[in-house]
Amino acid sequence: MNRESIVGRWQILSWEQAYDDGRLVHPMGTELEGFIEYGDHGMFCLIARKDREPLEGGQWSASDAEKAKAYDSYLTYAGGYDIEDGVIRHHVRHSLFPNWEGGTQKRVALFNGDTLELTARLEEGTAEARTARLRWKRAVIGGGA
Repeated sequence: MNRESIVGRWQILSWEQAYDDGRLVHPMGTELEGFIEYGDHGMFCLIARKDREPLEGGQWSASDAEKAKAYDSYLTYAGGYDIEDGVIRHHVRHSLFPNWEGGTQKRVALFNGDTLELTARLEEGTAEARTARLRWKRAVIGGGA
């Protein structure tokens, strides 16, 4: 795998987290939409729960509970990236989650035909240790995401 093989848009198929204690969690449910795109100038990732509920309030006047629910149904980040020995490192410059900014997200990448699987170990050594697995399908040129 190299930059040339990963460049382009990949549509989200699934996101699961397999906990070491046996739990299997889908952080945003099983119906997702979004994409990850790799290009010459960096990467951009957007994942959203399908059919998100609209806010009852306005963009700025919605209740804190509504805003929290919207935050829980949407993830986005962008920045640079590099690839080495089957590992993609996303160097996060912008993120909905401020704690990721300035950090690096390490993903083990595996190609299987026109699908891409990215995995990461999270919270290793704790009761919440788990493997996050995101599956993507190469987007068809001219098709939306």
